[in-house]
Formats: sequence, C-alpha cells, structure tokens
Amino acid sequence: MGQRVYNQDKELILADGAAAQTADGVSQVSAAAASKQLGPGRFEGVLIIDVSAIDIVGNDELYHICLQGASTSAFSAVEILAELSLGATETRPGGAIDSVIGRYEVPFTTEQHDTVYDWVRLHIDVAGATASITYKAWIAERY
Repeated sequence: MGQRVYNQDKELILADGAAAQTADGVSQVSAAAASKQLGPGRFEGVLIIDVSAIDIVGNDELYHICLQGASTSAFSAVEILAELSLGATETRPGGAIDSVIGRYEVPFTTEQHDTVYDWVRLHIDVAGATASITYKAWIAERY
C-alpha cells in the first residue's frame, strides 16, 4: 500500500475498519466514536486512509471523508482540516475516476485562518442507494 512508509501510533487511530460504514457519522475505534487531542500548537500531519472495500456498483455512491477540527472535545463548532472524496466517477467532483481500494494520503495542518484546532475526528458523509465503505484511518506525523 503506497511507496511511503508511515509509523502508526495506536493513539492516533481514527477508524479501525471493524465494520462497513453505510451512513453519515463519526468514524469508530472499538465500536466507539473516535476523537483525538493533538495538542495546543500547530500540528502538520498526514491522514492515512486504507480502503479495504468500497461499493460503487450503482454509479451513484459518493463518500466525503472529512477530518474535522475543533477547539473543544464537544465539537460544537468544527472546521474541515482535510477532505477526501471517493465514489463512482458519475458522482465525484470534476468527474474523477472510479475510486478503488488502496491507500490514500491526505496532508493537513491543524492551523486554519490563524486558529489552531487541537481536537480532531473523522466524519464521513455517504450518499447512494447501496453506499458502503470499509476503511482504517490514522494520523501520521508529517516528515
């Protein structure tokens, strides 16, 4: 999966891939919503998403995987720090090719518009008649 190797810190896992995600919601680790506090300063990282299954057979499936940042663990006000859109070419922005299983790497920083968001979580929006995606995700330090 990919030509670059990233160290995986088990404390930075945002999705364990234990179950397919078929509805909008926050990703889970051990059947519980996962959020992490990265600290009060600017953090530059890479969101690693390993997709092991993705349904696009209906040509109407679309998945927006968003790394949300917040200043508190309540996530009462969120900012999108990074986003990956996957799905069928008919639904993807710009007509991108059909998404496939494999590794996706999305660089990000916790500082946006001069504000540092030290809490992060992964939220997915799914669309389509038979939408289903299975993935593992974690944060690696950018180096």
